[in-house]
Amino acid sequence: MHDESVRLHINGDRLVTASGEAVRLRGVGLGGWMNMENFITGYPSTEELQRAALRRVLGQDVYDAFFERFLDVFFADDDASFLAGLGMNSVRVPFNYRHFEDDDRPMELKEEGFLLLDRVIETCARNGLYTVLDLHAAPGYHNQRWHSDNPTHRSLFWTHRHFQDRVVHLWEALADRYKDNPWVAGYNPLNEPADPSGDRIGPFYERLHAAIRAVDPAHVIFLDGNRHATDFEQFEDPLPGTVYTVHDYALAGFADSGDYPGISRGQHVDRAYLESRFLERSAYMRRTGTPVWVGEFGPVYSTPYGGDPAYDAARYRVLADQLGIYDEHSAGWSLWTYKDIGLQGVAHAAADSPYVRRIAPVLEKKARLGVDVWGGVDTGVRHLLEPIENAVAEEYPRFDPPPFGQRQWIHVLVRHILLAEPMVDEFAERFAGIDAEQARELADSFRFDRCDVRTDLVDALRKHL
Repeated sequence: MHDESVRLHINGDRLVTASGEAVRLRGVGLGGWMNMENFITGYPSTEELQRAALRRVLGQDVYDAFFERFLDVFFADDDASFLAGLGMNSVRVPFNYRHFEDDDRPMELKEEGFLLLDRVIETCARNGLYTVLDLHAAPGYHNQRWHSDNPTHRSLFWTHRHFQDRVVHLWEALADRYKDNPWVAGYNPLNEPADPSGDRIGPFYERLHAAIRAVDPAHVIFLDGNRHATDFEQFEDPLPGTVYTVHDYALAGFADSGDYPGISRGQHVDRAYLESRFLERSAYMRRTGTPVWVGEFGPVYSTPYGGDPAYDAARYRVLADQLGIYDEHSAGWSLWTYKDIGLQGVAHAAADSPYVRRIAPVLEKKARLGVDVWGGVDTGVRHLLEPIENAVAEEYPRFDPPPFGQRQWIHVLVRHILLAEPMVDEFAERFAGIDAEQARELADSFRFDRCDVRTDLVDALRKHL
């Protein structure tokens, strides 16, 4: 039996338990587990392309051995206990729709995905952690980026009713499955949507909200703003029982940012600037008197395999200021991300782990060509990018592609698609010839007891928990 006293609901601008205790959700996102991303585990391009290449190289049996072990060990009781020991109270759980449904069998839901969610929810609950269920990759790609498992630069979700129907159907099933579980804090139906027109997201949210509420009238629904959870101007009155979720990545926390305080991408960034951006992004929630929850934020760091202490020190100053701002405004937060191979994670696979050693040549090439749009830099490919950027700016000065303009549009096309996609096979070939037991040993590189913890990051977080 579950303890109903911990069930969360909204009371004004706060989340409270059934027993009346205010709860400020503070925790991490579990990126890289049920929704893999290139910078988190080291492959180029997208999860779907990576998996297809590994299946070709390994064969089905060895492929299954690796991913079954990976899903077992990436997040387990030791991880949940560690987070609870820091004083955190929540884990946001991103997942890819492909765990629940195959494209050639739409609307036929697979039990395997639900069993994975069951396990992580119960693991967190045993350790006193709430979970927020986050559909990170939806059919048809609800944004234009790799993290929705999108191999293109287009979002088809907003113009194809079929894709929207599948998301509603999945969330009806998820709500039915977890409606009686009080340790599920709520449902985050779409991560970082990017509706190019801005006209479709509001009506779709209303439809999705009604569908979930018909099954589960109680759980909190966490709705991300448009343009990657930064734009809320499309919304009028808040929907009942809903937290509108902002993502607050800081200009001074990117891979190509400068010192902090100091200049990043031509802008002087200090604490006052960080706060002004947070207040701008959270204005809708404060105006409507609803809770403020920062569903993602967090700087990127130099890798632990030969990093730059001064670079990282500046990022820790950014993080400390952001956490202080959230404290002052009683905002909950979910740090991105918990575990990876060293870019952002609280924990990361060790530099001498079998997995990191095996993919090291690919990591070097990825860094040189800047194929990870998140966490990579374009220094090594400026000779390719600069003439394209200049030509597009000169020939199409009014061209402003969604979600973030010309420069990012070009970088996705050149770095993430043109240069990254051919590298997928090179990544897969690093695993050629291994057997099932070797595959499991590689996956064990992500076991908590074999990972390193970024102690300076932990120390910074502890001060705000």
